[in-house]
Amino acid sequence: MDPDTTKQIAYIVMALTLLAMVWFISQRAMKNRMSMLESSAPKIAGDDVMEGGARNPAQFDEPDEDALEEMAALLGEDDESEDVA
Repeated sequence: MDPDTTKQIAYIVMALTLLAMVWFISQRAMKNRMSMLESSAPKIAGDDVMEGGARNPAQFDEPDEDALEEMAALLGEDDESEDVA
């Protein structure tokens, strides 16, 4: 084979390899960018799935005395009951 022909074939193979690598890297970069944008997007209430749960959910059905007193204090009902008495 002619040395010039061999050189031209080598250049064509290298150019095709370069184009393939550029295409592969750009596709990978776009995929990584999309996954990064998706993972860092603001969270919308109700869209996320919460795992786990309360160990004893029945404990929240009826409030205990401490919880009732705390709610009364937060609502200011303790102040009103003292004024009436």
